[in-house]
Amino acid sequence: MLRFIVSRIGMALPTLLMVALAVFILVRLIPGDPAALMLGDSADAASLAALREQLGLNASWPTQFVLWGGHVLQGDLGLSIANREPVLSLILERFVVSAQVVLPAVLLATLLAVPAGMLAAWRQGRLADLALVGGATLLLSLPAFWMGLLLLLLFSLKLGWFPMVGFVTFAENPGRALMYLVLPVATLLLHEIGVILRMTRASTLEVLNLDYITHARAKGLSEFKVLRRHAFKSSFGPTWTLLGLILGNLLAGVAVIETVFTIPGLGRLLVDAIFARDYPVIQGCLLFIASVYVLVNLAVDLLYPLFDPRVAAQ
Repeated sequence: MLRFIVSRIGMALPTLLMVALAVFILVRLIPGDPAALMLGDSADAASLAALREQLGLNASWPTQFVLWGGHVLQGDLGLSIANREPVLSLILERFVVSAQVVLPAVLLATLLAVPAGMLAAWRQGRLADLALVGGATLLLSLPAFWMGLLLLLLFSLKLGWFPMVGFVTFAENPGRALMYLVLPVATLLLHEIGVILRMTRASTLEVLNLDYITHARAKGLSEFKVLRRHAFKSSFGPTWTLLGLILGNLLAGVAVIETVFTIPGLGRLLVDAIFARDYPVIQGCLLFIASVYVLVNLAVDLLYPLFDPRVAAQ
């Protein structure tokens, strides 16, 4: 088990290094001069040269990368050009907002889709299976932003059950904050249910055809016990891997959903920074997003032996 953990962490570290290098190069390829953006159009040549020297922009790219990497390891992602605030503080503040939407949506989608997927596999080819797979396919076919707009139109504009757009923190008003989160969470929930259900159904079908399931049935166990005791743990492994990909992707910034519902999350921060050409924020957001994706999937890998002990034994 220890060897498995060390190997997974050992693979994650070079990945993070390559991610940092890719982010550094991509940001440097963006047209424009960060020093000119920070000082404005009225800045003279001497001021621009001094600021470029201060920021290390006159150095070679390898030197810049080493200097930037050293600051990153110390938790310093620089200052935002737009509002002169520390980039790391901005990212963490917005990340908490995004997590309030993503985590409940993924949790609820898992709790609903996994049993539904196992039921569809158990009733393969029957009405329940066709209905569940058809519903999942329909949900997958609808773009998330369009689904969000439909929910806004129905539940906010027509029925008036929830506020249209905006965001309130739980510290300000817990009840009001919950009302603002219902529709964004429901949008992600409906979209991800389809993905998880189809994966669970496929993996469960594969497990139900194995010999040990036939043996369990031959012993006289009910179908419910066969599914719960024998099929669930083995079939949930691939779904667990998919959940890691979904969670990493959504935590990285659900920019479309945050834009539709005007939620000040990490995705909105990145989009606003791109429009404002705020290079430190763009660079910090990209690095943070990629790091979250890598670390979430590292955590999924480390927990995978709980569902398949053969993985740790390799």
